[in-house]
Amino acid sequence: MLTLEEAQEQIFAALSSLLEVEKVSVAAASGRVLAVDVLAVVDLPGFDNSAMDGYAVRAADVAGASPEKPAVLRLIGHVAAGEVFTGEVATGECVRLFTGSPLPRGADAVVMQEDTRADAAHQNEVLICDAAKPWEHVRLRGEDVKRGEIILSAGDCVSFAQLNLLAASGVIEMSVARRSVIGLLATGSELREVGSPLAPGQIYESNRMMLAAALRQIGAEPRVYPIVSDTLEATSAALARAFGECDAVITSGGVSVGEFDFVKAAFEQLGGAMNFWKVAVKPGKPFVFGQLNGKPLFGLPGNPVSALVTFLLLVRPALLKMHGARAVELPAYPGVLSEPLVNRGDRRHFIRVKVEPDGQVRSAGMQASHALGALAVANGLVDVPAQTTLPAGSTVRVLRWGF
Repeated sequence: MLTLEEAQEQIFAALSSLLEVEKVSVAAASGRVLAVDVLAVVDLPGFDNSAMDGYAVRAADVAGASPEKPAVLRLIGHVAAGEVFTGEVATGECVRLFTGSPLPRGADAVVMQEDTRADAAHQNEVLICDAAKPWEHVRLRGEDVKRGEIILSAGDCVSFAQLNLLAASGVIEMSVARRSVIGLLATGSELREVGSPLAPGQIYESNRMMLAAALRQIGAEPRVYPIVSDTLEATSAALARAFGECDAVITSGGVSVGEFDFVKAAFEQLGGAMNFWKVAVKPGKPFVFGQLNGKPLFGLPGNPVSALVTFLLLVRPALLKMHGARAVELPAYPGVLSEPLVNRGDRRHFIRVKVEPDGQVRSAGMQASHALGALAVANGLVDVPAQTTLPAGSTVRVLRWGF
């Protein structure tokens, strides 16, 4: 039985970036993994401009200004955002600006509107009541991003928050890894589609819906297949179809040692080679990894908690690697236990926890592999070693997947 790290190492060694590259627009880039660096097309800001509403001045003209002794400047123009002042600010002059207005030639500072007064008797004059240092309240051209600068690197997963930067930098399209198509199969003669009538002993299948949503979060395209009955023929036929249409296949159920667990046998019947099928973690020991014609099989346990935990720990990183992503692990954050976490077993236990807004961490509830109520409450995992109790007050590392 492999450790989690050994299983991850074998999976990563067997996989490479398996996907072709395609170009997408900025608007369609969120969640995609970049295949090449993205360079800024323009400077940000694209020109020196005012950081606030106020007046463009020469700093030397207002060096000694104060409310008691304001500097008096002649107003020679107004410039709204999107306009350009064609003249030049000379000694003793100023120009009315608004946030984002281009800084006129000759000016080297902006005085906030709040630090000025108007003189009703002299409408073309402005009283400056505070000194300004050179380039104060001025956004300088290229101070944020310079044209030709790498703004996102190959292997980055584009977030929605980065679309603003990309669009403002003049980027129209970028090269990304093609979305992988991942087949989802659920095996079990007891399973029924949600909404169907249930006979005694039957249950609704729910893993495919959960896994499909998790796949979309990492930029993959799930392809959900019908429920597979517990026969070798049905399992073999379903696997053959999925491998023929997809880049990888994820199965749920049928990977243990029971009389009706046919995934491993059907996979080998099709010519697949199994790398391993047991990992020393709880939940999720019966996990299959293999390859058929260069395409990976990820065989998850049928219990929903085991299916999600093994997906998060083993499948998610592998698929991100297939997309060429550099960061493939779940994000981890520190938290403080508000109660003890106990593992009396002989395998490391990834306990489902709830992280509160204040950073306190508690068990999400029942830790059995079928317990969906606790799973729905959880938003993270804590890795508790075998035969270990983590006392209340301990700082722990929480693997997060939700808010």
